[in-house]
Amino acid sequence: MNKNFLKKIKNFIRIKDKNDNTPLLDAMINYKKAPMVAFHIPGHNKGLGVHPRFFSLAGDALNIDTTDEFDNLGTLHPSTGAIKKAQELAAIEFGAKSTFFVTGGSTIANLALAFSTTGPNDEVLVGRNCHRSVLTGLIITGAKVNWIIPKKLNDWAIFGAIQPQDIEEKLKHNRNIKLVWITNPTYEGNVSDIKKIAEITKKYKCSLIVDEAHGSLWNFSERFPKSALFYGADAVVHSFHKTAGAMTQASMLHLSKKSSFDEEKIKQGLKLLHTTSPSLLLLTSLDAARSNLSSDKGQKMLNSAIDNALYFRSEAKNIENLSVLEGDIDVTKIFIKMKNLNGIHLESILEHNYRIEVESASDEGVLILSNIGNTRSEFEYLLKCLREISQENYNYPKQDIKIMPLIDPEIVMNLREAYFAPKEAINKNEAVGRISSEVIALCPPGISVLLPGELIKEEHLPYLYNFDKIEVIKE
Repeated sequence: MNKNFLKKIKNFIRIKDKNDNTPLLDAMINYKKAPMVAFHIPGHNKGLGVHPRFFSLAGDALNIDTTDEFDNLGTLHPSTGAIKKAQELAAIEFGAKSTFFVTGGSTIANLALAFSTTGPNDEVLVGRNCHRSVLTGLIITGAKVNWIIPKKLNDWAIFGAIQPQDIEEKLKHNRNIKLVWITNPTYEGNVSDIKKIAEITKKYKCSLIVDEAHGSLWNFSERFPKSALFYGADAVVHSFHKTAGAMTQASMLHLSKKSSFDEEKIKQGLKLLHTTSPSLLLLTSLDAARSNLSSDKGQKMLNSAIDNALYFRSEAKNIENLSVLEGDIDVTKIFIKMKNLNGIHLESILEHNYRIEVESASDEGVLILSNIGNTRSEFEYLLKCLREISQENYNYPKQDIKIMPLIDPEIVMNLREAYFAPKEAINKNEAVGRISSEVIALCPPGISVLLPGELIKEEHLPYLYNFDKIEVIKE
């Protein structure tokens, strides 16, 4: 489609959004305004059948906790009514051929993509920093995984961007690879050159899936990097619940205009994996989040989130012993480290001494998100606390644990074969030299420490501090 025409369409939708063009949200409001006598699921009957204190906690949410079968709300599979209209509006907003609402998080979207695009022994090139749901899908389908290792930022103990030349090298030497599946941005916000990567995959006639779970905001502001949909990735996944204002577990799966994937297969994959009782609360939150972000108010929120992040980065430069990750990055993902403190220690100090919760802690530092709901005063308080911490002399014992598994996997068996092979649970200290038969991936961020078919090495042990036993292939 002509880019100018697409922009006009999106602007038209955004103009309508000023008048709240939210078909599913509207339908849910009407549902609430015109209550029926209910002799159907869910059995709590608008909260009347729950623990009183839970009703006090959940409040109005229980009054609209329903399924996709009543009062012209529509259905999810197949998509009808207000749900279908809401998905169509999202597709227009993202410039996608089709957009699907997902109520099981991006995990369900990734599983559906694996089901729909790969089969036994299909060769797939996957980023080492993929979410465990990608591996789960490929375990089930029996596809063969080839690894692409992102750049390692060893000083920060996290993964950086995937280098396009590394992908080309892999595809050049293995023409059997049919699909490239990468994560962008990384959990900490590092951005890969998707434009070049998309050009390379097209050159080698490979499909491209981008797990853009942490880039759900990108489409809504030119101050962010461009979404992979803009560069023609065949499918893109967005975790709208992470940063875009939707409720937990609410995500979107998009197919691009020229996607090579069979849309009907994608639909069947989603139908196969989804619950038959999808939450209307979650679905409605997707419709509302899309509308909010494209509205004038939402645009102010986005600009505020970016400005707050830039303010923090500028002020943090003047704090002694504090470093902030910079580079080709989503500025709203702020990864910091403090000299003489590891990430676990810094997280603990912020939480217990200052009542500050960060997104996560890693080996070297912590991840802070500048969200659309944060205020400037919250960042001012955070900076004040970090200034105090930087001047303290904390004395923590050294910990022999690690968080982010920057290990190149040595795969000796097919994922599916290893997962379903006879197995036994053994003490982790006896596991070196054995073959793992399970996925071990701590969340956040859900990147695998071990996966089925991987040779267990000494360097894995510091990452297994929460495990006494692990499952291995039986000898």
